[in-house]
Amino acid sequence: MQSDRLMLRGRLLTFNAEPFGAEDTSAYDYIEDGALLIENGMIRARGDFSDLIGDATGAEIVDHRPHLLMAGFIDTHIHFPQVQVIASWGAQLLDWLNTYTFPEETRFANDDHAAAMACRFFDLLTNHGTTTAVAYCSVHKGSAEAYFEEAEQRNMRVIGGKVLMDRNAPDGLRDTPQCGYDDTKELIAKWHGKGRASYAITPRFAITSTPEQMDMTGALVHEHPDCFVQTHLSENKNEIAYTLELYPEARDYLDVYQRYDLLSDKMLLGHSIHLEPREVAVMAETGSRPVFCPTSNLFLGSGLFDEARMRKNGIISAIATDIGAGNSYSMLQTLNEGYKILQLQDQKLHPLRAFHWMTRGNAVALGMEDKIGTLDAGTEADVVVLNSKATDAMALRMERASNLSEELFILQMLGDDRAVEEVYVAGQPQKSGRRAMAIPEFERVLELA
Repeated sequence: MQSDRLMLRGRLLTFNAEPFGAEDTSAYDYIEDGALLIENGMIRARGDFSDLIGDATGAEIVDHRPHLLMAGFIDTHIHFPQVQVIASWGAQLLDWLNTYTFPEETRFANDDHAAAMACRFFDLLTNHGTTTAVAYCSVHKGSAEAYFEEAEQRNMRVIGGKVLMDRNAPDGLRDTPQCGYDDTKELIAKWHGKGRASYAITPRFAITSTPEQMDMTGALVHEHPDCFVQTHLSENKNEIAYTLELYPEARDYLDVYQRYDLLSDKMLLGHSIHLEPREVAVMAETGSRPVFCPTSNLFLGSGLFDEARMRKNGIISAIATDIGAGNSYSMLQTLNEGYKILQLQDQKLHPLRAFHWMTRGNAVALGMEDKIGTLDAGTEADVVVLNSKATDAMALRMERASNLSEELFILQMLGDDRAVEEVYVAGQPQKSGRRAMAIPEFERVLELA
């Protein structure tokens, strides 16, 4: 049986702040022979292995050397019901939704299907190193139930919600303002703050909600200010034009959400590509969080996210896969494509800053940096173990790597789920078939140390 005390040994990397280069050593801690002491799903201590081994009495020791231990990855925008339409050919946003996504999401009216897909969905997340997800469920209450139930069984930290959509969608994929409100209230009462779950009030986007439903959404946000809110913003130019046709009184796309008092530092705005100056100013004023979805933006030809513009205005941006328009569950590959999008705009993404972004950076965007995103004592023990020589191409390139930044960049550009050696969710291993050597007895550890 798994011990309540666990010590992980390996090379540790964790962030204290956003780094702007290898020389910014105060922003991160790197320990060549490090250890994490985990008790009851929490990190109790972090440091040099030689300093912590004396505290390891009764702990199971897992030696992951020479691999790199980091905080688990955080995916801040992903669509749970789209697991079987990822990599669907062709079309831009609105056509893609109508052709592939909406028909697929109608299948989630079946609770058994939703439960089966939830199991597969979370397997894929953890296999790729993701330990926290912020997900859109389908319009069906049962899809959100399946999402939260599966996460609860795995003790994963998750945020999510059923989408609110009462127009411009097929039969079987619409609610009403009242039933959307009622279902959301019930889901919040059942799941928000239960274990490691948080609820996100989720109007899918302005196109699929009437003003009446947006009114109900505003009421939900007012009644539950500690819940997250998530939606889409300015992903595609045709989407923007259609939104302004449906809401002719709005000054711009963001104004639709602003008029219903949805904006705050709890608001996650997926994509946020084609923004007017007023929208950027309002996002800065309200603390709303744009979410960069690079693989999706490239796949649908949506446009280039301007991260430097956000940063200049003091806006905190998150980064995410956006499965299923995004075409990889891997946050490593998300950073790969994000690097290229920023390169096209003469914006540089240093590998240390990239790895901070998908760990502590996303935790900061969620206001959860005291819980997840680092390897700090007192935080939840979500840990990923990375093998920078996982493939022949990576191993060959690593022969010429001379420092940590180069190793991280190799993981970022060439890595995927094969580079994820092990994942721990609240201290529990998720990829046991590839698990490193376990040494249950403290005495044997002392002999090997």
